[in-house]
Amino acid sequence: MNGKATFCENCRKDVSYIEKEVNISAELKGVKYYFTGKKATCNECNNEVFVSEINDYNLQQLYNEFRKQQNIISLEKIREMPDIYNIGKRPLSLLLGWGEQTFSRYYDGDMPTQQYSTILQKIYDDPSYYLSVLETNKDNLKSISAYEKSKQSTQKLLGIQQTPATAKINIVGDYLLYRCEDITPLALQKLLYYIQGFYYAFANRFIFEEECEAWVHGPVYRDIYFKYREYRYDPISNSYTADDSNLAVSEKAIIDSVIKNLSCYSGKILEAFTHAETPWLSTRADLPALATTNMKIDKKLIGDYFTTVKEKNNMLNPSDIGVYSKKMFEQICM
Repeated sequence: MNGKATFCENCRKDVSYIEKEVNISAELKGVKYYFTGKKATCNECNNEVFVSEINDYNLQQLYNEFRKQQNIISLEKIREMPDIYNIGKRPLSLLLGWGEQTFSRYYDGDMPTQQYSTILQKIYDDPSYYLSVLETNKDNLKSISAYEKSKQSTQKLLGIQQTPATAKINIVGDYLLYRCEDITPLALQKLLYYIQGFYYAFANRFIFEEECEAWVHGPVYRDIYFKYREYRYDPISNSYTADDSNLAVSEKAIIDSVIKNLSCYSGKILEAFTHAETPWLSTRADLPALATTNMKIDKKLIGDYFTTVKEKNNMLNPSDIGVYSKKMFEQICM
C-alpha cells in the first residue's frame, strides 16, 4: 500500500491503491507484444483502478519491447548521447543532416525509423565513428564552439592526445602571424606547409608532427583550420607576440626565409603553387577538382619533393628558397 490516491469507479470515491508487477500483452502496429508492466488495485474493493503514471509506464514498457523486437535503439541510449559527446540535441540533429528538431523528437520518446536507429546505434557504440561524422559534417553546425567542445570530449573518450598550445606548429603559427601583415587563414596554411617542406629539405627531419590533408584549396593542417576558421577570407587579427624562444636557430632561419620569399604572395597564389606540386596532386589523384577529402598527404611525399626542389635549384642555404618561389610565380602567373 502507498500514500497515493486515485478515483475508483467501483467505490465512487478517491481511494489509496496497491501497485504490483504483472505480465501484460498489448498490440502495436498489428503485432502482439508481451512484457512486464504494473497494475493498480483499489485498497478497499480490490478492483483494478486507472492511474495515469502507471498507464504511461506500461506504454513505455510496450515501446521498449517493440524497440527490442524490432532492433530499434533504446530511449535510454538516445538520452545518453548528448552527454556522452557533449553536444546539444539540435546541433547533433544538424550534424547528422536531419531536421533541426528530429533528434529532439527521438529524445522525447518518438520512435526513430530503422535507418535513423541504425545510425544512432552506431554512434552510441563507436565514439571513433562519431568523431569521423563530426569531422566530415562539421560545416553543418552553426557554431564552431559546438564542434570544438564535442571534439574535445570525444577525443578524451578515445584517449586521443590533443595538440597543446605549446606544440611547435602553434608556436610557428603565432610567429608567422606576428611577422606577417594581413595574413589570411589560407595563406597561413600554405606558409606552414612550405616551412614543413623546406625544413625537411635542409634538416632531413620535419619541424611539425602534425599531418596535413589534401583539401580542395591545397594542403591544410586541420587543427589550424578550425582555430582560425571564423576569419574565413579576412586577415587574422594581428595580436600575437613573437615568442621565438622555443625555436632553434636552424628552425628560425627556414621560417624567416619562407616569410621573406613566400609571404609576399597572396593565399590564392600560394594555393596555385601547391596545386602544381607533386604532394597535393599525387594525394588527390583522380578526385574531381571540388571534391572534399580528408586524405593525408604522406610526409614522405613532402620530404622527397622538397629535397628534390633543393637539389634541382642548387640551394645551399635557406635564403635560396627565393629561387624556387620566383620560378613558381613565373610558372603560375606569367
